[in-house]
Amino acid sequence: MRPLVVVNVAMSADGKLSTRERRQVKISGAEDFARVDRLKADCDAVMVGIGTVLADDPSLTVKNPDYKRKRQSSSRPEHPVRVIIDSRARISPDASVLTKGDGLRVVAVSGRADPARVDVLRKKAMVIVAGEVEVDLARVLDELGVMGIRRLMVEGGGTLIAGLVRAGLVDEIYTYIGSIVIGGKDAPTLADGPGWITEAEFARLVLADVTRMDDGILIHWTVKPQ
Repeated sequence: MRPLVVVNVAMSADGKLSTRERRQVKISGAEDFARVDRLKADCDAVMVGIGTVLADDPSLTVKNPDYKRKRQSSSRPEHPVRVIIDSRARISPDASVLTKGDGLRVVAVSGRADPARVDVLRKKAMVIVAGEVEVDLARVLDELGVMGIRRLMVEGGGTLIAGLVRAGLVDEIYTYIGSIVIGGKDAPTLADGPGWITEAEFARLVLADVTRMDDGILIHWTVKPQ
């Protein structure tokens, strides 16, 4: 059984995740940071795309010591499984997501990944080969389900989220909208890539909740089945 997939993003008032140079920008504040940490601690795994790793070098660890103790008290590791989607195995073995904090890492690559780089990654992570040219996201989620992962948080970026949405694999979306305008037609958005052409292809959402938070708002959506 595939895990339930929860996408979480912070975006500017004009819908941008970062600058056109993919430079990380502080969009939300302390209240939202705490919410995201709690959401992460409540999930079995957290997933990002290689673009996010290369741009931000995140560790994807749980920060709050109370949340870590709660996970340990329920016989879970301090940090959720960290999953990186990286079709060509571009991630550095020294990336923070592979070196900071205990716990299992999973790197999903495609058949075009350099075998030598894959061999190096196997020393740091479980490697899943899924898809010939691009990573087959449905197959990856199937593998994660077999591993016992029931709730998966996705933190970005726009290319990965778009791929998951297009494949009908997203169940919930949290969007924090901050009080800044970033601008730029090339700045990343929640769903990057070529997009959809016809309305029949659009993902349809149901508004679950709206909360004022920090200097912006948090919107919680559920995704209608395709």
